[in-house]
Amino acid sequence: MNKLALMMSLSGLLLAQAPAPAPPKTHLKVGDMAPDFKLPSTLGKPVTLSEYRGKQMVVVAFFPAAFTGG
Repeated sequence: MNKLALMMSLSGLLLAQAPAPAPPKTHLKVGDMAPDFKLPSTLGKPVTLSEYRGKQMVVVAFFPAAFTGG
């Protein structure tokens, strides 16, 4: 399976899941430690932010309109 087909099938899986409950409201400021979270990786396996804390840098890229056509 090529990379594009894999990405499209994974995005279809994410869309098929029930909507997640709204996250709790936070009052984070620049420099505050990010709260832990758990999300599926591009391979579909769960990943938590705490797995990487103190081990390496983490960049979270959020693209709200990715794969939506708009």
